Amino acid sequence: VKKYNLHTVCQEAACPNIGECWSKKHATFMILGDTCTRACSFCNVKTGKPFTIDPMEPLNVAKSVSKLNLKHVVITSVDRDDLSDGGAGQFISTIKYIKELSPHTTIEILTPDFLRKGEVYKSIRPGSIYKESLNLLNAVKNYDHKIFTKSGLMVGLGEEIHEVKELLADLKRHSVDFVTIGQ
Repeated sequence: VKKYNLHTVCQEAACPNIGECWSKKHATFMILGDTCTRACSFCNVKTGKPFTIDPMEPLNVAKSVSKLNLKHVVITSVDRDDLSDGGAGQFISTIKYIKELSPHTTIEILTPDFLRKGEVYKSIRPGSIYKESLNLLNAVKNYDHKIFTKSGLMVGLGEEIHEVKELLADLKRHSVDFVTIGQ
């Protein structure tokens, strides 16, 4: 990770589970740099004006996955509202290289909502649009029904039970396969 100047959520977001995941040969890489263009109140990743993306990052992530012999890798990113594609191309390249160099490694992606690219919620993720997030999940499922989709929600932020139920119903209507609930 250090050799290729890569970032992991494990380190950048100060995840308390780093030892558990890494001992199981799982890691979460954070592509598109270490600076987010948004300032979500739940996240520990730094925000500001990010640097240009590293064109070698997808290959370097794949090399690290291969060298570390990872069984499962999660690819996520900072939000890059400054990029015309929101960073989607970097996700595609990273996945392709990992599949080439480590065909037996399972890959999970946690994408941003690619804002403008394709009341509790607004206060926690002010840069996001709820409906766009749902539409993105649905578009993935419509593209290939074999791809599993997942969404997560945080509770304990003043939401009402009916709001949680509405969210779960919306996710079901948009063919989401998995839901995580955390605090």
